[in-house]
Amino acid sequence: MTWMLDLSTRNKLFVGFGLMLALLAGAGLTAYQSVSAILASQRVLQQEFADAVDLLELRTDINGSRASLLRLLLAQTPAEREVAQQDIRQREQEGDEALRQLQGRKRDDAQPLAQIQEIVALRNVFNRTRNAQIMPLIQAGQTEQALAMILGAQEQRYLQMRQMAQALGEEALRRARAAETAAEQRSQAAMVELLVLGLVALGFGLAMALWLSRMIAGPLRDVADIAGRVAAGDLTAALPVEPRGDEVGDLLKAFHAMTARLRTSTREIHAGVNVLASSSNEILATISQVAAGAAQTAAAVGQTTVTVEEVKQTAQLSSQKARHVSDSAQRAAQVSQGGRLAVEGAIAGMQRIQDQMASIADSVVQLGEQGQTIGEIIAMVSQLAERSNLLAVNAAIEAARAGEEGKGFAVVAQEVKSLAEQSKQATAQVRTILGDIQKATSATVLATEQGHKVVAAGIQQSADAAQAIRQLAESIDEAAQAATQIAASSQQQMVGMDQVGQAMHSIKQASLQNAAGTRQAETAAQGLHELGARLRQQVALYQL
Repeated sequence: MTWMLDLSTRNKLFVGFGLMLALLAGAGLTAYQSVSAILASQRVLQQEFADAVDLLELRTDINGSRASLLRLLLAQTPAEREVAQQDIRQREQEGDEALRQLQGRKRDDAQPLAQIQEIVALRNVFNRTRNAQIMPLIQAGQTEQALAMILGAQEQRYLQMRQMAQALGEEALRRARAAETAAEQRSQAAMVELLVLGLVALGFGLAMALWLSRMIAGPLRDVADIAGRVAAGDLTAALPVEPRGDEVGDLLKAFHAMTARLRTSTREIHAGVNVLASSSNEILATISQVAAGAAQTAAAVGQTTVTVEEVKQTAQLSSQKARHVSDSAQRAAQVSQGGRLAVEGAIAGMQRIQDQMASIADSVVQLGEQGQTIGEIIAMVSQLAERSNLLAVNAAIEAARAGEEGKGFAVVAQEVKSLAEQSKQATAQVRTILGDIQKATSATVLATEQGHKVVAAGIQQSADAAQAIRQLAESIDEAAQAATQIAASSQQQMVGMDQVGQAMHSIKQASLQNAAGTRQAETAAQGLHELGARLRQQVALYQL
């Protein structure tokens, strides 16, 4: 059975299931043969029963035909004779059909076919005698002669046909019963054979299942058990290696090699973890000392940087103040120059205002003179309006005197009077306006004279302010130059302090980076130490 162990799992399954299929094929062949035999017996049974039925029908037709012939002999009316003759013809057709069916089924069986053909020949003679001799005698009324023929030779033929048909029917029944018995026996034998084959197949299937379980499932279950122990940390578990060349044998060999290599690797890891743990402890202590020194250095550098930053801020504040003073001096110089220019412009403007005030005064004087002229014209217009009014009154009086002819003149006089009234009213309004203008002109003349005096005084004050602003601008220029020099000096100091601050900042950044790197190294060393501890715990789970 060693060659069975060397077979692959696929071939083992092929062998096992192939034998099962062979048993199933044998059972199927046996069942097919049994069913075929049963079907053949059933066909024989059906054929023999059909022959028996046709022979029984033939006998019935022969008996019925003889009885109908006797009824024809005894018939008293044409209707009775016609019924008897029709029954004879129908019986004859049914008998012919039954004989044709029997000949067709027995064409391969010589002895029954010869007997059937003998019955056919005897029946043909019987039918010819009946149709050609007996029935014409009955129709002619010669019943005694017809009866003698019926009871004579026809009786012998009738009995002979009945005996032959009965013998064939009995033989057909015997054969049918024999076929039925054979079918039952074949069925019972097929049942026994199928039962035996089923039991054999069941036993073989159980044996094959047990064999496959021992060949495949058993070793796999052992591998699963050992794998569970290895998963639980027991590396001392060993799997026996069987000398087999299938996939299970390969799996056993591979699993055995895997556990051996895992034990070796675990031993090496255990040793490495111990070294790693001790090294990580030393590294952690060293890095802790370095981290403490780096922290102290970073703190000192931080304090120095803070001091330099304060000095830098002081220098920056001084530079800003100096720059602010310089900028203020420059702006003051610019403002003084602007003030001087503004004062000079104001003086020039005051001169122009003085000239304009003189021109306004002349214009106002001329306006007063023209107002007096307008007053004289208004007085003349007022006198003209009064005269026109008087003339209109006179014209109205004259028109009233003239009566009807003076109505048109009266209308004209009325219009002239109206115009005179309007002119008088307009003259009064113009006189009022002119009075207001003369008052305003007088006030303007007074204001112009006062403005002229004020402008003259402003010109003098502007000249004095210009002189003072000029002296102030010279002092501010000197102060601005001094502030500029101070700002330049402060800027140089600021640049120097800025360089010192950048240097200290760089030192501080380097110190911080060193401290951060030291902390990272300390963290890494701590993690390495924890990793060594965890690895030691994990390795301790395995039993070597």
